[in-house]
Amino acid sequence: MSFQIILSFTPNTPFLLEHLHTYPCEQQRAGLAYDGRGVFYWLLLLMVLCFSRFSAAGGASAKRILVDSDVDTDDFFALLYLLKHNRSAFDLKAVTVSANAWTDAGHAVNQLYDILYMMDRDDIPVGVGGDGGISEDGTIFPNVGGFLPLIEQGMSTFGDCRYRQAIPIGSGGRLDVNTNYGIRRSFLPQGNRRYIPLQQPTTQQVMIDTISAGPTTVFLIGSHTNFAIFLMSNPHLRTNVEHIYIMGGGVRSKNPTGCCPKDTDTSCKPRQCGDRGNLYTAYTSNPYAEFNMFADPFAAYQVFHSGIPITLVPLDATNTIPISEQFFMVFEQQQLTYEAQYCFQSLKFTRDTWFDNQYYTSYFMWDSFMSGVALSIMRHGDRHDGENEFAEMEYMNVTVVTSNKPYAVHDGSNPFFDGRSAPKFNLTKDGVHSGHVQTKLQDPFCFVNGSTKGICEDGYTKEVTGLDGVRVLVATKAKANKDVTSPLDREFFISFLEVLNQRLHSGRFNFTSEFPYYREILYKPDFTNETRGRPVVFDMDMSAGDFLALIYLLKAPVEAIDLKGILVSGNGWANAATIDVVYDVLHMMGRDDIPVGLGNGSGGLIDSDTLYGLARTLPRSPRRYTAENSVKYGAPRNTDHPELRQPLAFEVWQSITEKRNPRDKITILTNGPLTNLANIIISDKNASSIIERVYIVGGHIIDGNGEKGNVFTVPSNKYAEFNLFLDPLAAKKVIESDIDITLVPLAAQRKVSSFRKFIQTLELSPKTPESSFASSLLKLMLNLKQKHKAYSHMDIFLGELLGAVLLVENSNLTPRTQLKPISVVADDETSTDGQIVTKNAHGKLVNILDHFDSESYYTRFANLLSNKKQSAVIGSFDEQKRMWSSNTPDNALRVPTTSIELQCSINGVRELPHFSGPLGPGDPRRLLAAFGSGATAASSSSPATTPPPPFSSLSPADTSKPSPSPERTAIDTPNLANQERISPATTFVAGQHVETKSLNSSNPYVYKRSRSPPSPYHDVDSPENNNHVGENGRRCVVSK
Repeated sequence: MSFQIILSFTPNTPFLLEHLHTYPCEQQRAGLAYDGRGVFYWLLLLMVLCFSRFSAAGGASAKRILVDSDVDTDDFFALLYLLKHNRSAFDLKAVTVSANAWTDAGHAVNQLYDILYMMDRDDIPVGVGGDGGISEDGTIFPNVGGFLPLIEQGMSTFGDCRYRQAIPIGSGGRLDVNTNYGIRRSFLPQGNRRYIPLQQPTTQQVMIDTISAGPTTVFLIGSHTNFAIFLMSNPHLRTNVEHIYIMGGGVRSKNPTGCCPKDTDTSCKPRQCGDRGNLYTAYTSNPYAEFNMFADPFAAYQVFHSGIPITLVPLDATNTIPISEQFFMVFEQQQLTYEAQYCFQSLKFTRDTWFDNQYYTSYFMWDSFMSGVALSIMRHGDRHDGENEFAEMEYMNVTVVTSNKPYAVHDGSNPFFDGRSAPKFNLTKDGVHSGHVQTKLQDPFCFVNGSTKGICEDGYTKEVTGLDGVRVLVATKAKANKDVTSPLDREFFISFLEVLNQRLHSGRFNFTSEFPYYREILYKPDFTNETRGRPVVFDMDMSAGDFLALIYLLKAPVEAIDLKGILVSGNGWANAATIDVVYDVLHMMGRDDIPVGLGNGSGGLIDSDTLYGLARTLPRSPRRYTAENSVKYGAPRNTDHPELRQPLAFEVWQSITEKRNPRDKITILTNGPLTNLANIIISDKNASSIIERVYIVGGHIIDGNGEKGNVFTVPSNKYAEFNLFLDPLAAKKVIESDIDITLVPLAAQRKVSSFRKFIQTLELSPKTPESSFASSLLKLMLNLKQKHKAYSHMDIFLGELLGAVLLVENSNLTPRTQLKPISVVADDETSTDGQIVTKNAHGKLVNILDHFDSESYYTRFANLLSNKKQSAVIGSFDEQKRMWSSNTPDNALRVPTTSIELQCSINGVRELPHFSGPLGPGDPRRLLAAFGSGATAASSSSPATTPPPPFSSLSPADTSKPSPSPERTAIDTPNLANQERISPATTFVAGQHVETKSLNSSNPYVYKRSRSPPSPYHDVDSPENNNHVGENGRRCVVSK
C-alpha cells in the first residue's frame, strides 16, 4: 500500500510549521491520505482540532496569584511549594502579611524577604502593615495595616487583642514563629530588601496594585482582615478577583486530637476530641472555631459573603492528612534543595518541641495542603466540581459566625453596636452581627452550668440553609495514595516532596553557603588583669533608646562599669524575638561574653522590632534565640542541642549572683517595664541584700505645672509614663520593696530630648562604627518625626539614654535628687494605672532625679561613643559579607579541634597569624571533612551554590578522615557535602578562628570560636603545632 503526504496550507501554516517542535500534535498538522481511500477529510478534521488545541495553549496565560499569609511554619511550606511551580502556569505576583495572628509584622516581613532572596524571587513585592484607620462612622481610610481585628480597629494601630489572646506569646507561639525556632537566622540568606519605615509597601497598597493589574486568584492562609479591608474599600476591583482559596474553618470536622486511646482507663478525660474547631487554648469556651477564622470572624464573614467564588480547605480535609511518622522519615531522607532542608528542619523543630507525645496525630498539613489543592484545581482548568489529585470536594452552604445569640442584646461586648446611635458599617440592628461577641478566652458568657463544652461560636464556619449562607466548594478529605505499596499514605505527600526537591526553580544558597569563606566567631574580651568597676545589670525593653543606652554602657571603661548581664522584656516596644538584635549589638562591640536573659511579655511594634529597619545592617551574631530545650527545664524531651537553650531572665540573674564576689553588690538599670525586676524580687529572697541600687528610667511626677505623661495611645490616662503603665503591678511591687531606688522621671528625661544636639555633637566628634550607627539611627528617627504624624513621639526614646549616662558620668553631671514618698496606682483601671502618687504618707521613700548638667550631657555622650577605646570589632553586616567573601588572611586560619582558643596579646588594632604556601598534613588551616560547614571555601568542582545532598546520599565513608593533599590550599578546599547535617539551629564550623583586638595595651580581646564538634583527628595536637608565630614575630599560643 502506498502513502502520500499531503500538506494542507492555510494562512497560518508557516507559523504552524515554525513551531512544530513545540507541540506534541505536530505530526497531525500534516495530512496523511491513502490513495483512493477518501480519508483526506478525516485528516483535515484532525488538523483543525489540533490547531484549536494549539491556539488554546498559545493563548493561555499564567494564573496571577496573591498570597495573604501569617507566615507561620506551614505558611512558608505553602509558599515554597507554590514558588517551585512553573511561572508560565502559576505566577506569584505578591505576598502580604497577616499581622494579627501567629506572627509579628517586623519579623514576618523580613523572613519573607529572606525566603524570596533564597529563591531568587526579589521581583515579588511584599506588603505589610500601614498606619491607616477606621473612623467611628465606619469610614475606612487608606492603608489600614491589619494589626487589629475589624471589631477593634480604630484610627490608630493600638487596640485590644480580643481574639489574639488565643495564640501563645512565648514558646510554641509567636516567639517561636517569629524566629522560626531560631532556624531563620541560621539558615536563610539575607538579601538587600528589608523593612524601612515610610518606604515599605503597605498591605493595602500591594493588594490594590496587584489586583488592579489584572485578574488575580487570592490565597488566604491567615486571618482575613487584610482582604476584607480591601474588599470593603475597593468594591470596584472585586471583578478582578477570579477566585479565593482559603485554608481555615471547620464545617463538619471532628478534631482527632485530645482523644482518649481505646485501651485507656476511665481516668482519661478527652480534650478537643470531636470538636469542630482547633483552638487548643480556648476549646473549653469555643469548641467550634479554627484559628484563622477566629482571628477576625467579621472579616471572614465579609470575604465569604463577597460574591466571589470560594474554595475552602477546612479542618475537615486537613485533619485527614497528619504528618505521619512515615512521611517524616521519608522527608528526612529527601532534602535535595535548600528549600526542602529549610522545611524539614522547621518541621523537625515542631516535632522536637511538641507539647505531648502525639505529634504524628496532632500536626497536620494545613496551608501547604491548601496550596496543593488550589494549584491542582487550577491545573485542571478550574472545573466546576473542583476536580484535583489531592482532595475530595463537595459544595456546602456555609457562613461565618461573628456573634452569639440572642441578637440585639447589647451587653458591652460588641463595639459595632454598644453605645452607638447607629451600628457601625450600617449593620442591621438585630442581625447576625448584633449578638454577644467573645471578649476573652474564659468569657463567662461562653459557659453553661452543667456542661463541659462552651457555647461561643465566634469564628465558626457553620453549615446553614437558606440565604444566611453562601455556596462554597469545600475539601472534605485528603485522597489516599494511589500506590498502595508506598509508605506515604496520601497522594499530596508525593507531590509535596517531589516539588520541593526538584532542581527547577530551587533555592540558590542558604546563609552559610552563600559565602565561600563563612565562619562563626565569638568575640570575648579578656579582662584578667583589669580592675573591674561597679557590677551592673541592664534591664531593657529593646526600644530604640534602649539600644543607644546599651551601646553607651558597652563603651564605658570596664574599671567604671562592669556590665554583667542583660535582661530583656517583651512587654514594651519590641517583641521578645527582637532579642536577636541585642545579640548583634553585643557581637558588634566584641562582647559575646555577656549573657542575655529573656523575660516575659507580649509587646512589639514593627518599627521597634526592626530597629526602624537598621537592625539588619548590624553584624550577624552567632548567638541567637533558639527553641532548643531540655527536660531539665521542664520540656517533654531534649532537643538536639539543649545546651543552646535560650536562658530566661531570672536564670541569668541567678548565674550572675552565683558567680559574683560575695562582697560585691549589683546595680540594676531598668529602661522598660519592671516585669523582670519584680519577678527577681518575688523569686529571689536574697535580692534586697544583693542589689545595691536600682535606677528606674520611668515614671512621671505630677507637679503644679500640669505637665502630662507620655502614654499617648491611651488619651484617658493623662499622667502615666509608659514603663510603669505597661506593667503597673510590677512597678508597684518594685517601688514598695526595701530596695534603694533612684527614679529618673519624665521631667528629667525631657531636659535632654533634643535630636539636634545629639546629632550635632556626634557629627563634630571623631567617627567610630558605633557612633556612626547611633548617628544614623538618630537622623532616621528625626526624619520620621518630621515627615509623618505617626512618628511625633520619637523624642520619648531620647530620654531613655539618661539612666545610662547618669550611671557612667555621675559626678561629672552634678546630679541632684529629692527624697519623696511615692506609690504606684495599679487598680486595673486603664485611665489611672501606672500613675505615681506623691502625696501619700505611707509611700516608699525614693530618690527622684531633679537636676543635672544637661548642657554637658550631649557632649559626654558623643565623646564616649567616639572614643577609639573599646570600639566595635566589626562594624556592619556588609563588613561581615566582605570578610566571608574573600580569602584574606583574616579567613585563612581553621583549627579542626575542640575548645581551641588562639590568644594573641597584640597591642592596638586587629592582627592575625600569617600563613602562606600549601597546606600540609599538620597545618592548622586543614579542614575537618566530617564537620565541614559554609565556612569552607568552594572549589570549582563544588560551587557554593550547589546544595548538599540529602541524608540518604551520605555514607559512613563521608565521615572518614580526608586524605591530605599537599597541593590543596584554603582557596580550593571543597564545600563539603555533609555540611548541612548538623542541627538546624546550630551552624558548626570545623575548628575555630580566633582574632584579637586590644581594649588597651595590657588587655586584648580574645575572640573565641563558639562551638566545635569533636574531631576525629587532631593534627594540631602535635607539639610543633602548639605555637604559631604571627606577623612581626608576635607569638600566639594555642591553648585548650
